[in-house]
Amino acid sequence: MTNKRRILIVGGGTAGWLTAAYLAKALRLPERSHLEITVLESPDISSVGVGEGTFPTIRSTLQFLGIDEAQFIRATSATMKQGIRFVDWAHAPTAGRQHQFFHPFEAPFYADGINLVPYWLLQDEADRPPFAEAMTLQYRVAQAQRAPKRAGEAPYAAPLNYAYHFDAIKLARLLADRARELGVRHVEGTVNHVALDTAGAIAHLDSVQQGRQERHQADLYIDCTGFRAELIGGALASPFKSVRGQLFADRALACKLPFESPDTPMESCTIATAHEAGWLWEIGLNGARGIGCVYSSSHLSDDRAAEILRAYCGAGRDEALAMRSIPFAPGYREQQWLKNCVAVGLSAGFLEPLESTGLVLIEAAVGMIAEMLPHSGPMEAPARRFNELMTARFDNIVGFLKLHYCLSQRTEPFWRDNADPATIPARLAELLAQWRLRPPGRFDFVLDTETFAFFNYQYILYGMGFQTDLSAGREDFTQVDEAAKLFAKIQRFADRALVDLPSHRALIQQINMTASR
Repeated sequence: MTNKRRILIVGGGTAGWLTAAYLAKALRLPERSHLEITVLESPDISSVGVGEGTFPTIRSTLQFLGIDEAQFIRATSATMKQGIRFVDWAHAPTAGRQHQFFHPFEAPFYADGINLVPYWLLQDEADRPPFAEAMTLQYRVAQAQRAPKRAGEAPYAAPLNYAYHFDAIKLARLLADRARELGVRHVEGTVNHVALDTAGAIAHLDSVQQGRQERHQADLYIDCTGFRAELIGGALASPFKSVRGQLFADRALACKLPFESPDTPMESCTIATAHEAGWLWEIGLNGARGIGCVYSSSHLSDDRAAEILRAYCGAGRDEALAMRSIPFAPGYREQQWLKNCVAVGLSAGFLEPLESTGLVLIEAAVGMIAEMLPHSGPMEAPARRFNELMTARFDNIVGFLKLHYCLSQRTEPFWRDNADPATIPARLAELLAQWRLRPPGRFDFVLDTETFAFFNYQYILYGMGFQTDLSAGREDFTQVDEAAKLFAKIQRFADRALVDLPSHRALIQQINMTASR
């Protein structure tokens, strides 16, 4: 008879329940009586709920789990996200004028063997449209607050790439329901002791619930205890690598506000507005706006951060505004899989909310665990490979996030410190030097360790006003007329999309009404 194979996930929330549901589905838990997956969740610890924005990969993950899209949207107050609009990042507003650029999820338009990027770079800077507007129709669709799809289209499919905004607490509940449907056991209790064996691995852990003690043993322990990192950090003492020398933000204040009226137009993108020592996020949920202020405690006091958030929300000094403070340490554990324990989510690391990388890192981790987990025997080899890939992924995200800061021309100390070459990762500095003479390309990156593609870098670079000088090779780009026709074609597609696509609010309302029937 095959020995029982036990996986114990410690902690619920989005990380714990997504891990449980994904592993149950990927490992075909209902068909395998020798496999057991348990979530041990403390009823006394609430979820942090950071990262209510997602990356387009979440659509494939939800579809893989067998969760209907309309059900997901209704259950989590979700809306659709087509990218991020950056406000005041390149420079501070002057005379009431604000600089904006858009980072869409759609790749730049490519057809007929022509790469349009060089032709945009060679246009007159004073006359050419913004990079995202020239390259994809999604710019104008998002600007017009249109949805990326129509109501009649298949679940998780659309003419334009998209992700979601959602209520993280509600998502955890939905994932918990799905995990239990797939056979995951749910046990409530608070961990009060972790015992190690002579090799330094976890031998067992004890929990307490209403005075009752319970012992838990497993072959693999998955730490989803959030910033507390009770297993990977507390019990196993896996070192934490800080990246605060590159990414300075270490605090956030968050709040939710209702829309002014039920028919207020709803953005289909995240809005990220820079301030003197960080930035503010704004996302539209179904029924409320999630707003937060991200900042560096070395450059800004908590009181000043609260003032900035209140001003953004339009709240008076004496007006009540419920804010939640979220301190965090930007960084990660280089050994996220140590012995028989693997960390997923905030226990593995967290950088900052910019570009919504929190959930996509969970997706990457659970996908690798499902594929690498041996059916028996030691775990050292898969742990080494997992750590290599996750460390590289974290490092690459650090570089991508830093790109948003180090190109700014803002003059406040926070922004000037970000532009200091000593704070720019060496790999990013090397690429920036190359990109002065050519645009980013696919061979700049190794796909399996990247969250962002080369065109994501293009959107940030050229949105921020980065200069790539192709003048020496101008004569090599001979398809000027063909490129002009393609640029015009993109604008015609956008014209048509603005007619065909519903408003974002109308689509969300229709999906919710359909799902409730």
